[in-house]
Amino acid sequence: MANWQSTLIAGASFAILAACGQAKTADTEPAAEPEAFAAVDTNRISTASAGDEWLTYGGTYDEQRHSSLIEVNTETVSDLGVAWTYDLATNRGVESTPIVVDGVMYVTSAWSLVYALDAKTGEELWVYDPDVDRAVGVKACCDVVNRGVAVYDGKVFVGVIDGRLEALDAETGEVVWSKITVDQSKPYTITGAPRVVNGKVLIGNGGAELGVRGYLTAYDTTTGDKVWRFYTVPNPEKQPDGEISDAAFEDIGNVTWGDEGAWVTDGGGGTVWDSIVYDDVNDQIIFGVGNGSPWNREFRDPSAGDNLFLSSIVAVDAATGTYKWHFQTTPGDNWDYTATQTIILADLPVGEDGESRRVAMQAPKNGFFYVLDAETGEFLSGDAYVPMNWATGLDENGRPIEIPDARYGTVPYQQLPGPLGAHNWHPMAFNPDLNLAYIPAQEIPQSYARDSRFETQPVGWNTGADFAAGVPPIAPPEVAKFLRSTLKGRLIAWDPIAREARWSVEHDNAWNGGVLSTAGGLVFQGKLNGDFAAYDAATGDKLWSHDLKSGGASGPGTFMIDGEQYVTITTGWGSAFGLSAGFAYDETVPSTVGKVVTFKLGGTGEIADPDFPMIDKTPKGEAFGDEALIAEGAVHYARNCTVCHGPLAVSSGVLPDLRWSAISGHAESFKGVVIDGNLAANGMVSFADHLTPEEVESIRAYVLAQAHAAVPADAGDN
Repeated sequence: MANWQSTLIAGASFAILAACGQAKTADTEPAAEPEAFAAVDTNRISTASAGDEWLTYGGTYDEQRHSSLIEVNTETVSDLGVAWTYDLATNRGVESTPIVVDGVMYVTSAWSLVYALDAKTGEELWVYDPDVDRAVGVKACCDVVNRGVAVYDGKVFVGVIDGRLEALDAETGEVVWSKITVDQSKPYTITGAPRVVNGKVLIGNGGAELGVRGYLTAYDTTTGDKVWRFYTVPNPEKQPDGEISDAAFEDIGNVTWGDEGAWVTDGGGGTVWDSIVYDDVNDQIIFGVGNGSPWNREFRDPSAGDNLFLSSIVAVDAATGTYKWHFQTTPGDNWDYTATQTIILADLPVGEDGESRRVAMQAPKNGFFYVLDAETGEFLSGDAYVPMNWATGLDENGRPIEIPDARYGTVPYQQLPGPLGAHNWHPMAFNPDLNLAYIPAQEIPQSYARDSRFETQPVGWNTGADFAAGVPPIAPPEVAKFLRSTLKGRLIAWDPIAREARWSVEHDNAWNGGVLSTAGGLVFQGKLNGDFAAYDAATGDKLWSHDLKSGGASGPGTFMIDGEQYVTITTGWGSAFGLSAGFAYDETVPSTVGKVVTFKLGGTGEIADPDFPMIDKTPKGEAFGDEALIAEGAVHYARNCTVCHGPLAVSSGVLPDLRWSAISGHAESFKGVVIDGNLAANGMVSFADHLTPEEVESIRAYVLAQAHAAVPADAGDN
């Protein structure tokens, strides 16, 4: 393999949601009639079986995403058709799972907008816009997405991307209370769905790679007052914060961090940006913790400690937040191997002599599938579910046995998984009848190298890894096609008892959608290419599919109204992969308006075709600059632009492809955007704090060089 190929693979791939009739379910006992509008409480969620309704993000507190509904099954699924669609008025990423309560669907879209819809017809009931300053988009590592709401005691709770947690009246959408949960002067964001239990609403945050300190907070659902907070990284002085996590750091956490390194100024990372689970059996919250800040431990903490609680699964008392146990999936994380992916609770015969144990299961980014004792955190098993070359396995305690080269230096190391992970945020599901976990897995390689010029930046990513190392300043036209060929996706039915895959379905590309399991013997998954499919849960045979006409990355849901079962999914073009991996698409396509698409048996509706003008794919300026200037521009582009506008200046269409932008053709216009912030209202803030005008002009030279290099392949394709 050519040197540029081996080093480019992920250097590019990095920066690569009325009353209900009695449900027809496997257990047909009808749910009790609610006494008031959206009268959801802990007992109602605890006793639900993801049947008539979808009351919480993962379907139930165990987050299995397994519905007891059986009307749509292996025999009837072929008659599934569109019941209704609803436009979400955004061309950015949509990741929301619809919540359905008392015949009303609550769903979010980009910029944390909340919609209440009639779940049977799709009729709009109300819309809430939190009026986010679009400039906050620069703080969003992975698009301005939102994964959904929580409903409790007549209120809808949403985490707003700018760091607010808000309670809305479930019937009217009016704000009941609003709390700022983060220091808004720092690059915090919220993209995850809140969880509610026993009068508390739980929310985390994101922004680790930009330089923040992570935590999980519980707020009173009635007043919005803070109840407790658990930090995941010690403060720089390793002194008490006056929070419930103090004792855990004093006992076990502080010793795993040194006294120097970028973590002291950058916060250390460890954000709780997705998985938060209530274990009602043990009355505890189990949550996943993200990566370090910066990624490269050599810069983050030269003492080379494990850095608790980065990349860990942590359990705390639900009432007080008191530490109970933890399990670290990736000690001393060096690669953005978060443990924020889906955590599922189940009862499995995995103990000695096959006795049943309550377990917590996770397939995090690092490529191992873990089974832990839910009560104690004891490591029970861990096995690779995808190809990998960073570790050879796990020891008896579940600690990875690392390959030395994975602790990368100045020589790039091409690694699987890459920072987008073997499994990202896309929800996993579990069928308790078959004891199978369904993993939306992927292969997205990454070439990691130490960034010898690393300095903490006030805006932008702070990884400590050089993703421009080995990348040619001007990439040949065939490079994007080559990179595309390295990406793989699959749906894996993982047997956590046998510790192996029962079956696997291969997809044409990575970054495919979340999963829904049903008692009707089905597994539903959307794909990057817009195909929404149903598979036989036992065999993996494809039984049905429908073209969503947009990416189907979200976690699907299902519910029943008036004796009819509905299957629903949100669609949208964007998310981390859509922004940072433009080369992954067969061609640059126009972005599409996100939608809620809901199906039922016998549905005859249609999904409208995208109605966007095609892009004029011609350079808007003459190429300029010598090889040195273009090479310098390539480095600055990789560090500052890639995560939004795509590697090699190739965009997927979510945000402008700079190669074809009229702004790129004029030095003053380009400087006006990048330095002067002329498009800050659109989310493109000024980079004047860390790019000079000369560096900006080198980026423009690189972009135009890429444009002219692509002309032969794209000529006439306007």
